[in-house]
Amino acid sequence: MTASVLLAGCDTDQVSLAANAKANQPVPPKLLAAMVEKDMDLQSPILVRLFKQEAELEVWKQARNGQFALLKTYPICRWSGDLGPKVREGDRQAPEGFYSINPSQMNPQSAYYLSFNTGYPNAFDKALGRTGSQLMVHGDCSSRGCYAMTDEQIAEIYSLGRESFFGGQKAFQLQAYPFKMTPVNMAKHRNNPNMPFWKMIKEGYDHFEVTRKEPKVDFCERKYVFDAARPPDSKRDPVFDASAKCPAYVIPEEIASAVREKDARDQVEYAKLVSRGTPVARMNTGIDGGMNKIFAAKIPEGSTGLSEGAEGTTLQMLAMAKAPGTIPGHVNPPKPNLDAATTSPQEEPVVAVSAPAANTRVAATAPTEKSGFFSSLGRKMGMGAAETTATTPPPQATASVAPATTTTTPTTAASRLKAAVTRFVPGHDKSKDAAKDAPKPAVAAKPVEPTKPDTRLAATRPALKPSVSDGAGEATQIMGAAPVVQSNSFDSRFGAVK
Repeated sequence: MTASVLLAGCDTDQVSLAANAKANQPVPPKLLAAMVEKDMDLQSPILVRLFKQEAELEVWKQARNGQFALLKTYPICRWSGDLGPKVREGDRQAPEGFYSINPSQMNPQSAYYLSFNTGYPNAFDKALGRTGSQLMVHGDCSSRGCYAMTDEQIAEIYSLGRESFFGGQKAFQLQAYPFKMTPVNMAKHRNNPNMPFWKMIKEGYDHFEVTRKEPKVDFCERKYVFDAARPPDSKRDPVFDASAKCPAYVIPEEIASAVREKDARDQVEYAKLVSRGTPVARMNTGIDGGMNKIFAAKIPEGSTGLSEGAEGTTLQMLAMAKAPGTIPGHVNPPKPNLDAATTSPQEEPVVAVSAPAANTRVAATAPTEKSGFFSSLGRKMGMGAAETTATTPPPQATASVAPATTTTTPTTAASRLKAAVTRFVPGHDKSKDAAKDAPKPAVAAKPVEPTKPDTRLAATRPALKPSVSDGAGEATQIMGAAPVVQSNSFDSRFGAVK
């Protein structure tokens, strides 16, 4: 009977696909230990929250006290579009709002390793005439309107959803937000035209924050309604229609009062931030979506796009950290729209820029250094390559040009030669070198060494991915090569149904 209830809405093909080995990978031991520590059962309900700006996916799980607690946060490898809801088919927008995921939406035969359908468009989206289909949370780190994880991550998230269905959860809730709905973020985006919609879904965010319970979601008059209940004088539950007038309903006072108090605190903090002149976030400059900083740090010329990195943490600092899963070789990091970039070139898309703009202007003041007899002679001697670092200069050059370090604005051929040689002096500002088109020496390939681990990972894509909780490095590749299918798998538990 339990199996029949859980699989309501699933077709027979879906049941047969449930024997898929990828879909039956066990929940990792580290997550099981975390559940024990947080007083959770393996098959208790889950809830998922997504944040574009932070590029994070949170999995919450119900503890034995009936409230949800955060089990794990997963960095999102790639999402596409802009901050804001999906409106129409083909706009590349990842959806925002509240959605419900039932077993029929779980896809064990996904072209992107594993996936589940977000359920977009919901009744609210349809009431507004919004279009789109097949918006997923999936693997492969590739997005065209979806939320893309690594294969290892989606295998782990999929297993958590599967176990919640086995435990009796008919559907788990997916909450998708542009950012964490804090006063700081609301102040930063106060001029965004999507703010009325964001304030509306923030009510659901607040309901969950104050109760730590899954908010009941309804729609009427083309708006969201959270935790609606039957009025005291009514004998029937209210019936909601997203396009029709709202029926009579009440919100339980213990929830309503807690939400009002939280909103009042948020409004006070918001007003303070605005009065202090909190900068308004820039609107979309054509960058397509975002990527969590841990992934951007692993990709040559990687950028977080519309996502934000942690304060004080640069991509260079994260370059040596282990990525949570396999980054495919075809990954496409966020890049600016070239038409939009003409108004503000380089500023928006390049997140990890460290060189100030002033140095760029100074470098442009010596274009004549590329030509002339002495400068050509310097290049032939190995002294004119723009990308050559000054970390290991020849001792002779250091001794001979030391008096010339104070030379400014060379006007003669001899002084230009001195300026070219000066680039080999330790500590010299390389940004003043304008000869970027000069031939590169063979030793200039070292700066791209951090990308080598990614090449190795992309070249070996195992059929089954190791758990990110157990580490997605080389040591776990062996585990992924021969997965152990649990005795309580989809196939065995629903064998009678098949």
